[in-house]
Amino acid sequence: MLNVIALAVLPALILLFYTYQQDRLQREPVGAVMKGFGWGCLSVLCSLCISVPLMSLGWVPPEIDSFWSAAGTAFFGAAIPEETAKLFCLWLFLRKNPYFDERMDGIVYAVSVGMGFAAFENLEYLLAADTMWITTGIGRSLTAIPGHFGFAVIMGYYYSLNHFDRYRAPGAGWKMWAFPVLAHGIYDTIAMLAEVNAELSGIITIAILLLVFRMVKWARKRMEEQLVVDATDIPEGIDEQ
Repeated sequence: MLNVIALAVLPALILLFYTYQQDRLQREPVGAVMKGFGWGCLSVLCSLCISVPLMSLGWVPPEIDSFWSAAGTAFFGAAIPEETAKLFCLWLFLRKNPYFDERMDGIVYAVSVGMGFAAFENLEYLLAADTMWITTGIGRSLTAIPGHFGFAVIMGYYYSLNHFDRYRAPGAGWKMWAFPVLAHGIYDTIAMLAEVNAELSGIITIAILLLVFRMVKWARKRMEEQLVVDATDIPEGIDEQ
């Protein structure tokens, strides 16, 4: 059991530690970062408060047998409930957090919440996998966990823009929700297409890995960008590509 927990949680903690190390100007208290991780675990339960009603309303297709049913399940069954819950918990956590005083902090804390969610969800998957828990754990360590990392950096980046540079980035308020939802929805849609056509599983795996790589690369660029802006304390020049 301890091995299952370790494989489920360790990849998320590694990415959280990586993000924490990138905050070279003024690192956040470890206790505050781990508190964010706890909020992320709680956000899993919060997401059920959204996904269950959507299922009851029939917004989540009962089975995945086409592109549109895959997309419907991806967005209404996963992306919208999960990213909304994570954003809500991030807001609850940061609204009175005295340490949230730099733009990079938004990314650090969003990743702490995102990795808490990812670790909790990963544990659920590994426990459900039974004897295949090692294969499942390794596969998700290369796809789902980095995926949640990418979604979190997107959320944290725009959360900081909305908090510190609202007048220079007026669209950041909706982007901090919409862009993670869009990235998450696209990711899950691609992944769920394997249930529509198993023969495409190899191509789908490659597509997911490429998408994850692209998001991680984008995340690293955004972190460096925020560090530069924090160091110079100049709000202008933030690239929203």
